[in-house]
Amino acid sequence: MGREMDYEVKSVNEPLHIDVEVPGSKSITNRALLMAAMAEGESVLEGVLSSDDSVYFLRALQDLGFDVAQEEDGKRVTIQGQQGRIPNSRAEIFVGSAGTAARFLTAFLAMNPGTYRVSATEQMKKRPMEELLVALRQLGAEIDCLEEEDTFPMVIRGIGEEVGSGAVSLNIDRSSQFLSALLMVAPLRFGELEITLTGTREARSYVEMTEQMMRQFGHPGVERLSGNVYRVSRSRYLGRRYQIEPDVSAACYFYAMAAVTGGSAVVRRMRRDSLQGDMGFLDILEEMGCELRWEPGEDGGERLRLVAPPVGSLKGFEASFSDFSDQTLTAAAIAPFANSPVTITGIGHIRGQESDRIHVIATQLQRMGIKCREGEDSLVIWPGKPKGIRVDTYDDHRVAMAFAVTGLRAGNMVIGDCQCCKKTFPEYFKVLDGILSGCE
Repeated sequence: MGREMDYEVKSVNEPLHIDVEVPGSKSITNRALLMAAMAEGESVLEGVLSSDDSVYFLRALQDLGFDVAQEEDGKRVTIQGQQGRIPNSRAEIFVGSAGTAARFLTAFLAMNPGTYRVSATEQMKKRPMEELLVALRQLGAEIDCLEEEDTFPMVIRGIGEEVGSGAVSLNIDRSSQFLSALLMVAPLRFGELEITLTGTREARSYVEMTEQMMRQFGHPGVERLSGNVYRVSRSRYLGRRYQIEPDVSAACYFYAMAAVTGGSAVVRRMRRDSLQGDMGFLDILEEMGCELRWEPGEDGGERLRLVAPPVGSLKGFEASFSDFSDQTLTAAAIAPFANSPVTITGIGHIRGQESDRIHVIATQLQRMGIKCREGEDSLVIWPGKPKGIRVDTYDDHRVAMAFAVTGLRAGNMVIGDCQCCKKTFPEYFKVLDGILSGCE
């Protein structure tokens, strides 16, 4: 990608006072799209994330024969559910680099009696799929990988008949999406399915999001028999009108901007009862010395304001980010400005995301002159004054968005290939330009 796609971050020497809206949640959007397709009747989804990931998911549903209508701004989508059936018994779909779509759709196809070819980008081919494919094969699906084993492209021949009961073991150490996928699609074929987790990671926040959304779409819910055994039973999903929350992952970048500049930030339409695990990062910001308060917002709702301490007052911390690991990069981006070291643990699985995020963080911070120690599932970052560099983003949207926050204080920071943000937040740098337009 040429240098014309680079973004030079404007450094600021004054507190930023931010008031923004962010797109809909990627995690909630993709779960809602799948459940709407599996439901009985029509669903209208409001606040849909308009990004590469959702485009791939919607296009795949259309290629599978679903009746999908999207309004011009992309934020409202109407889907005619087919009660768990896929209209086309044969189809080819492309999931791009969308890990959520790749895992959810693969599991959905495996529960339907058809033959489907699924392909993806080179980036997605490198991301974990093996554990999900092993489980789906054990349950009766036939999956043939056409190039490398346990990755795309693949041909899926789904389970043809309903099954009374079943049991399967599953390791989610590399992605909790494997468990979410099975919980959502198992009711299509199994009267009852028990899933036993074999690894060490729980990733409870994302799984709880899945369980709650299943109930919102009419399924009675999932039983947790013990700490590592889930049971899900046959039931139908019901079409409904569904409002998708703002993306807390995206909101956190703006709260972090306020934190490092000693300013304040409001993200509109945030919810106290949010389903998203990334709300946990706001607790980290409080631990670092920021104040959070809920205020009356638009349409009778609320909005969340962060007020940061003066520049130089942010505190270091030690915490597990297992339940909100997307915020590892955000925390790393502001860690050099803390007054003591930052230690982040429980993040080994992020090595298998769009990039090896632990290694990318360590590499880029060290290039900035920041002392950083990389562990197998941890990072330790020491305070320092980062120097401006051209950040290598590895086609990873979160690398680009997070290190733009660092650039606000560092000066001379350039984000390489900023268009990788199209994956989840196409307007991110345009919004940032608006925030910085009034700064000297």
